[in-house]
Amino acid sequence: MRLIDLSQPLFHECPNCPAHPLVSVEMALQHGRGEDEWQLEIVSMASHTGSHLDAPLHKIPGALSIDQMPLETFVGAAYIADLRGIAPDAEIDAEVLCAALPEELNDAIVLLATGWGNRRARSDEWLHHSPRLTSEGAQWLVEKRVRAIGIDHYSVGGSREPANAQTHTVLLGAGMWIVEELRFPDDVFELPQPLQLWSLPINLQGQSGAWCRPVVVVE
Repeated sequence: MRLIDLSQPLFHECPNCPAHPLVSVEMALQHGRGEDEWQLEIVSMASHTGSHLDAPLHKIPGALSIDQMPLETFVGAAYIADLRGIAPDAEIDAEVLCAALPEELNDAIVLLATGWGNRRARSDEWLHHSPRLTSEGAQWLVEKRVRAIGIDHYSVGGSREPANAQTHTVLLGAGMWIVEELRFPDDVFELPQPLQLWSLPINLQGQSGAWCRPVVVVE
């Protein structure tokens, strides 16, 4: 068995959603300081930072929190929509999705590979001009009975998603989960689809999302 890592690394002041606090990593204990022969870090960041999952509670009041969702739902068959080369600020609508994905998507996980995962940086382009899934595209996925969706940017609705966050509302309102801040290595595009995706969340009780380590399992 081989695991292909789809996660983004977390580190001090790494690129993240500009609406969220900067990631802070501080050394609390370090080897060689008297009797303290340990190393320990204190990490401060929002729960929707780095590779993370959105539970329905993220946008829908009273909906499921991340710990209320069965772990089995985060493991399944996934299809990659290869959208590398898509322009900044581009809209991913039903027409784009239909051209990039198979017709039968019932209970599948759809992963949008825009190439933005490889552009991750604290730059104006990455922070404010990513491609985005439209609310129409989100509704198309709901009608296809997709289980979940992922993207290689900090927001599936894009950095310029309207204030009403309609894309998230459509997806999470249908009971989907969302995995954001992915990174797609080149070799993942050479694999036959569907892929086997594991994206298990940290067990944060009652929370709207959690960090995860998404991987493709190759047997």
